[in-house]
Amino acid sequence: MSIEGIGYEGQTVDALVSKLRIRGVATLVDVRLNAISRKRGFSKRALAAALAEAGIAYVHMPVLGNQRDNRAGYGELDSPLARQVRERFTAELEAQGARKALEELADLARTGPVAVFCYEADEQHCHREQVLEQVRGILDRDLVSR
Repeated sequence: MSIEGIGYEGQTVDALVSKLRIRGVATLVDVRLNAISRKRGFSKRALAAALAEAGIAYVHMPVLGNQRDNRAGYGELDSPLARQVRERFTAELEAQGARKALEELADLARTGPVAVFCYEADEQHCHREQVLEQVRGILDRDLVSR
């Protein structure tokens, strides 16, 4: 089982695809609420096409995206706002749709290497860090219960 995060900040599509191939990633899971970008090649269709050409599957899970009005505090690591936005997103991950998507993401990780994808290069400044924590918790729970 392998799951990691990756951001496209400061990347080109070719560089991103190259990194994914080097790491042996089988599936890229896009956790942006809206899979659009002003940066060429990173909108849903273009990215999916580039990944498909490289033999990497693309899955968009918008239910694991962070709401626009909950993003500002992610630039900070330890402030009241940083804690507030992370707590809000953690609560949103408890919703039924998000729980189902987290289980699906864990299933993907059980079948091959997965990269969880969003914009920020530094995972500490991105909601995907919390998504990864939740999925790793599911995978760890399964290992313990066997």
